[in-house]
Amino acid sequence: MSNKSFSDSYAAAGVDITAGYKAVELMKKHIARTKNEGCLDDVGGFGGCFGLPMAGMEEPVLVSGTDGCGTKVKMAILMDKHDTIGIDAVAMCVNDIICCGAKPLFFLDYIACGKNIPEKIAEIVSGVAEGCVQSGAALIGGETAEHPGMMPTDDYDLAGFAVGIVDKKKILDNKKMAAGDVVIALKSSGIHSNGFSLVRKVFDIDHNPDSLYVPNESLGGKSIAETLLTPTRIYVKPVLSLLEKVNVKGISHITGGGFYENIPRSIPDGLGAKIDRASVKILPIFELIAKVGGISEHDMFNTFNMGVGMSIVVPANEVELALDTLRAAGEDPYVIGEIAESDEKITIC
Repeated sequence: MSNKSFSDSYAAAGVDITAGYKAVELMKKHIARTKNEGCLDDVGGFGGCFGLPMAGMEEPVLVSGTDGCGTKVKMAILMDKHDTIGIDAVAMCVNDIICCGAKPLFFLDYIACGKNIPEKIAEIVSGVAEGCVQSGAALIGGETAEHPGMMPTDDYDLAGFAVGIVDKKKILDNKKMAAGDVVIALKSSGIHSNGFSLVRKVFDIDHNPDSLYVPNESLGGKSIAETLLTPTRIYVKPVLSLLEKVNVKGISHITGGGFYENIPRSIPDGLGAKIDRASVKILPIFELIAKVGGISEHDMFNTFNMGVGMSIVVPANEVELALDTLRAAGEDPYVIGEIAESDEKITIC
């Protein structure tokens, strides 16, 4: 990098290109944690290079996913805590592609900010790197764009893009699903990264932010703010372990739209998931949101994950093997329903 690269004129317009250079230097140590066998070069080039690990695959298929963190970013900004929101960005992408049976390979991030403060950008990327470590993906590139005049100085937004790989014959095919199959739940860590526009309205966060920091008895003494900012759980490694041992029929990542929009996405026509409402272990934060906001149970299940971050459909005769495998991988799974012949893709009763 040449030390002649600076522009007083551009800085006067609100863009400090030297801050970008410093941010890259600060984030390199975090990126180094994510390197895997496919990485071919270092940060700083025009594109991230990655060697595809195709050994043992007959027809390798690349699976991609992209997403952001929604208005949860405003919570990070409000609390001035930026080291976990990057985990959310990774989780929203890799949890999607694992639903196809794909192993994440690499990740790229995009940060748009009102002002590039190198230390803050590096803090954000530290969370991205942690998410990559948790999922086994390499952080091979990204972009930080300074947008003065387009957003306030302290604001930023974060989005990501992930690519995974799976042998074509191992792509999950819900056509093999049948009545009598069982639906298993993987617990969420909290609200994850959707529904925050409603959350902010319920708690009047934009107008009464101080209320967020009061310890709440229903949340085990934690503040609402601390609970809301809990990062999205990443399910990649436990699910990959499960796929090696169990005949998985379908997987749904429970994000925006909650149960009603996401569980049906993995179920073929003619079948439906019958979810036992009493079996769902609803987290206290969702009970608090429903109470404070006066939100109906249907709307809660149609907006939030309610404590279930991922649902997995397996044959009835492999349920115990699936539960044991997931427990061995660090999860606390439980059964929430079954698949039945139905014109309704999901019924919660």
